Amino acid sequence: MRRFLFLLFFLCAATFASAAEVASVPREIRAVWLTTISGLDWPSRPATDAASAKRQQRELCRMLDQLQTIGINVVLFQTRLRATTAYPSALEPYDGVFAGAPGRTPPYDPLRFALDECHKRGMELHAWVVAFPIGKDGAMKRLGNRGLAKMRPELCRRAGEEWYMNPALPAIADYLAKLCREIVENYEVDGIHLDYIRYPEHTIPFRDDADFRRLAPAGLSKSAWRKQNVDRCVKAVADAVKGVRPWVKLSCSPVGKYADLPRASSFGWNARDAVSQDAQAWLAKGWMDWLFPMMYFDGRHFYPFLADWKENEGPGRVIPGLGIYFLSPSEKNWDLHVVTRQMSVSRMMGLGGHAFFRTRFLLNDVKGLFSWLRTDFYSQPALVPPISPVASDTSAAPAAPELRVEREGKTLHFSWNAITATTPVHYRLYRLDAGRDAVVVADHLTDTSFSLTPALPSLLHSTYVLTAVDAYGRESL
Repeated sequence: MRRFLFLLFFLCAATFASAAEVASVPREIRAVWLTTISGLDWPSRPATDAASAKRQQRELCRMLDQLQTIGINVVLFQTRLRATTAYPSALEPYDGVFAGAPGRTPPYDPLRFALDECHKRGMELHAWVVAFPIGKDGAMKRLGNRGLAKMRPELCRRAGEEWYMNPALPAIADYLAKLCREIVENYEVDGIHLDYIRYPEHTIPFRDDADFRRLAPAGLSKSAWRKQNVDRCVKAVADAVKGVRPWVKLSCSPVGKYADLPRASSFGWNARDAVSQDAQAWLAKGWMDWLFPMMYFDGRHFYPFLADWKENEGPGRVIPGLGIYFLSPSEKNWDLHVVTRQMSVSRMMGLGGHAFFRTRFLLNDVKGLFSWLRTDFYSQPALVPPISPVASDTSAAPAAPELRVEREGKTLHFSWNAITATTPVHYRLYRLDAGRDAVVVADHLTDTSFSLTPALPSLLHSTYVLTAVDAYGRESL
């Protein structure tokens, strides 16, 4: 038996490994919000011709390369900005940030490019869709007849200098569902991430008393009616997205405090009661797979509410959104330990991971956060955890592929049989080093062959394991 195991190790055979060894790779969501509105994270300059388009693309690739070095595995890419888009939409115009003017078409498709580049690096891309706000009055005027307030004035309402879609109207749910369906029909995004899927805060003069009198069922309070309106939009988007690709992950970014707690007040600013976001119910009902609550605060405003999110996580996952921009001296000038403590406690409590708002502050290594993640907290890579299949999908995890390994000089050539499943399948290659955890060598492989020249000659004699991963994230072992 020992002789056989030695031969197995020497020949780099890759079909024998325990589930425990492969499962030793941590499953944790490590996400960033990549903001495109006003080019806050990207792009820094518009693209008006082939040369400037290449420059814009190189800028994004450099950012993704840096994110890859610290193990970021989910990019929340702002795709619908303010009733404007980062892709050619049949419903709304391009945002001006990409080509320099509202409605102008850039020389390439930014969403397509970002999606492909994320997948090349083993990262998921979730299309970040800003729901109800559609822009300031000045932006609407610049868009002219292409702006939503002109194209669909019956859906929109002005509130001070801001324009919003009116959640009271059933047509809003249909419109948002159609918009998200357009994305998942044309792009193999890994998720749809809803932002501002909530009523405006009380400081914004959003007048809907007449709508309430006209549309609300008798006996229903205004707060309950507002929650029903937002619920209707969330469910419509979930039904539309899952109806096209059931494995696409649904998430949103609710206000960071769900509701007042028995021993902790939200001081009037919470998701459920202040802005009609019943996000914990959405998770419990399966309308959402993940929640990214915007927990941009600390101390008594953070930890009691973090525990509440965890206690009500239900079948989904909660990933606290961390306000790392507060590390900046121009913001609140937090010490680094404020964020490192929040991350450590979140992991200790078993939350689903972390999300950073926003990308530029992370890449600028404000207060050394990027360096700390690279050398310490994220020094080992993590995989995105699976989600539960929709109820109608009763299939099992995919079968394990049969791996063949050939050595040619300093290069290993891997080949395997294609696996058929009810969803798209990709392949993940692990290396099992003696006395160490499994290491992911390559992910999101879609062909049935792969070649590798290890950095160290000794790795030519490691044991390699290949698994098949379905679109829900379920893995063969």
